[in-house]
Amino acid sequence: MTSSRAAAPLADSRYAMGRLMVTLALMTIGAAGMYVVPVVLPAVQAEFGVARADASLPYTLLMVGYGLGGLLMGRLADRFGVMLPLLLGGACLGLGFALASVSTSVWMFAVAHGLLMGLLGSSATFSPLLADTSLWFVRRRGIAVAVCASGNYLGGAIWPPIVQHFTATVGWRQTYLGLGLFCALSMMALALLMRQRPPAQVAAAGPAGAPSEGGRPFGLAPAQALGLLCVAGVACCVAMSMPQVHIVAYCTDLGYGAARGAEMLSIMLGFGILSRLISGAICDRIGGLRTLLLGSVLQGVALLLFIPFDGLASLYLIAALFGLFQGGIVPSYAIIVREHFPAAQAGARVGAVIMATMVGMALGGWMSGKVFDLTGSYNAAFLNGIAWNALNLVIAFSLWRRVQQQRRA
Repeated sequence: MTSSRAAAPLADSRYAMGRLMVTLALMTIGAAGMYVVPVVLPAVQAEFGVARADASLPYTLLMVGYGLGGLLMGRLADRFGVMLPLLLGGACLGLGFALASVSTSVWMFAVAHGLLMGLLGSSATFSPLLADTSLWFVRRRGIAVAVCASGNYLGGAIWPPIVQHFTATVGWRQTYLGLGLFCALSMMALALLMRQRPPAQVAAAGPAGAPSEGGRPFGLAPAQALGLLCVAGVACCVAMSMPQVHIVAYCTDLGYGAARGAEMLSIMLGFGILSRLISGAICDRIGGLRTLLLGSVLQGVALLLFIPFDGLASLYLIAALFGLFQGGIVPSYAIIVREHFPAAQAGARVGAVIMATMVGMALGGWMSGKVFDLTGSYNAAFLNGIAWNALNLVIAFSLWRRVQQQRRA
């Protein structure tokens, strides 16, 4: 037993780097479940004859399941290792795509997304992989977590044009069936490469993972501090979801067509990859909380630009700016938790905050559709997103002020 432990790969090792590349691939594939709905939303709405808010419901349920599933899969990974939830996730994501492809109503379509694709499928490829990556790196943990999280946006850059192409040529049902087969086979094969458990907790809890402020993060009770981070996570992602979920429908309404909207979504998420890598490097220099503040300010600016500029060229540019500005926000929460909470609690705390961000994405996707149905315009939906973004900024700034005050005390 002792010799086996001595031979186990260490944090920051070559094995850890190779594992990070497998993690990136898994997160990219798992993201397919999240990014197909915005592309097929107009076709699904037309086929089932429902309102825009009802057509957005599958995305809402998927994101709620995605968040709750992150907690479930995280606990499963803590007990049995990350390979088991990845195998389960691959199988359930494939089944979810298959069930959705034969749906006879928008409600059956929504349940397939929420239960199989969200709760038991794609959820295995986000929070558990972020937590696993944080345990394999001590130096440059910020950039490692950012590379891992970039898989989510890499999937967002890859999947929309692919889904749009096949939806236009063979229909969304056949597209879903093909996606299900590919995701199930590829994820389950890659999961077998993730058998190795993380190194000892003492190796993971380096200086950046040490608890700060005597066990009182930001000078607050741990539950209160976590609660504020969760509210901030909901707020930033309600704002973030508006362009991501509705850009294809928005472009269709403006007369530019679904294909142009899918291209903008791809550009938005492609620039999000660059944003996450840059933000990861920034995290290693200035910390997670300041990185969150910076991302929140810039995301608000990008949302504001959508209101006066709706020309085709302008929308391409703003989509790129939006992706560049907001991509590092969600990964910064994982770093904030590692900086301000004890390392032994990191897995549960990260899972809770990431779940809150997923709830925000779910709420924002539905809310934007509802605002559109009530007003007949997406301008009000953008203003709603800006208001939620302001709430995130207020919370992030107040936490930063508390840290500064404690350092001066």
